[in-house]
Amino acid sequence: MSEYGEVVDAATIRVERILPGPIERVWAYLTDVDKRATWLAGGLLEQHTGGRVDHVFRINELTGEGDPAEVADRRHGEVLAWDPPRLLRHTWSTGGDLADSVVTFELDPVDDKVRLVVTHSRLPSRDEMVNVASGWHTHLDFLRDRLEERSPATFWPKLEELRGEYETILP
Repeated sequence: MSEYGEVVDAATIRVERILPGPIERVWAYLTDVDKRATWLAGGLLEQHTGGRVDHVFRINELTGEGDPAEVADRRHGEVLAWDPPRLLRHTWSTGGDLADSVVTFELDPVDDKVRLVVTHSRLPSRDEMVNVASGWHTHLDFLRDRLEERSPATFWPKLEELRGEYETILP
């Protein structure tokens, strides 16, 4: 299994990780607002189909990098599928006049570990696919660090390095 995201089709990227289990613990890091804020973003997640999703990205709070007064990046959406602890699917605002994309988290136990598959679909362009792939790659590495009780690396240098790599490997 490669750590890199793979192109599923012209508008979809898929990233997979094997993480320390159990599955309920990984699910909690996806759905509990406080735990999610340690690797991805804080914000509301109404835990039912049709519920609201608000991601509030504050990279400074993840790693201490950057200006703490920096304005948070926000994404919102709606829960499309809720099946604990195996499936979470929601829309993801892309901003502007673009249609929302869709993020799916699928979890499967593998012995004492968990396979997490993140599929981000309905991406409007190759540039967005590069940004999304490098972002998920970075954030999922942060998730693994949190689950393994390690401090994550710096965010921005890692993201920029991965963005360059994805520029060369994505079709």
